[in-house]
Amino acid sequence: MYRVLKRDGNAKRGELVTVHGTVQTPVFMNVGTAAAIKGAVATSDLEEIGTQVQLSNTYHLHVRPGDQVVKKLGGLHRFMSWNKPILTDSGGFQVFSLSSLRKIKEEGVYFNSHVDGRKIFMGPEESMQIQSNLASTIAMAFDECAPALADREYVERSVARTTRWLKRCQAEMIRLNGLSDTINKEQLLFGINQGAVYADIRVEHAKQIRELDLDGYAIGGLAVGETHEQMYHIIEETAPHLPGDKPLYLMGVGTPANILEAVDRGVDFFDCVYPSRNGRHGHLYTNLGKINLFNAKYELDERPIEEGCSCPACRRYSRAYIRHLLKAKEMLGMRLCVLHNLYFYNTMMTEIRGAIEEGRYQAYKKDKLERMGAGNP
Repeated sequence: MYRVLKRDGNAKRGELVTVHGTVQTPVFMNVGTAAAIKGAVATSDLEEIGTQVQLSNTYHLHVRPGDQVVKKLGGLHRFMSWNKPILTDSGGFQVFSLSSLRKIKEEGVYFNSHVDGRKIFMGPEESMQIQSNLASTIAMAFDECAPALADREYVERSVARTTRWLKRCQAEMIRLNGLSDTINKEQLLFGINQGAVYADIRVEHAKQIRELDLDGYAIGGLAVGETHEQMYHIIEETAPHLPGDKPLYLMGVGTPANILEAVDRGVDFFDCVYPSRNGRHGHLYTNLGKINLFNAKYELDERPIEEGCSCPACRRYSRAYIRHLLKAKEMLGMRLCVLHNLYFYNTMMTEIRGAIEEGRYQAYKKDKLERMGAGNP
């Protein structure tokens, strides 16, 4: 069950009650594609840095270790020792990202595994079955993520197919949640709005899928080639046509600025690989802008990554030491950087929730963007 606790303009402060705990929104979901955050981050670390939701990928876990293996081991929560909510992406994004390895048909998508080349078929029913085996808290519907700048005729055909697939996903989810051997019989289903950068297609698709009364809705197919201005415009046009009393998830987005702008347009779920990927390369987020620890000016810098930060890295280690670890290719350097970035994102979401509650989101957003954009860390 989802409920909005406070509105500040279009920004929403809400909570989603699930079988694995209550999620306070807006929320950033930390991305653990293969049931782990890249950079040697343990689930105990995620608890320490305030993570609410962990996201894993259906396609990747189906390829290895195999969703049947995870089911035999009690589901994803027990497998990775995580007792809070997990959202599983449907595999639909791989229809986009593995375009050289797949063929799309009405029944579903034929893949060649990116690992060993073996043939894989995934349609709406198969995606739901895999996610049921994983026993995630929230399952995403199987969709086609069309390129943001694809031509209109292709996008219209793609969106129509995504709608047909969504109805098949919903029927299969109902069936699976009724089976005796299903681990999580209260698995939630989120549908995905598509339409590339065509606002009218997006709006029409939103009107169609909201009639299915799903547990939540996502805006997909953004941050895949369009400008930030195009993305914000699509969110503004689409969000009002999706149910305001259901969670709204902007998939694969994004930078701190992207999140701040999207919250202002009614979004309350986010995920992105940026904090972990950038952290592994020494690129760190602070309230005064990003820093690159590989820069020579940090060689003798005894300050923490950010003054006043309470993450595990900043509480104990200097920029100089972490830079040394990165240069020496010691795993600890990557780990500390990833922990800092995830902590920064999770802390920002706590600040966002507080600002909405207090009716000062516009002032908070303005101040945060100015500081990050004009800082000198």
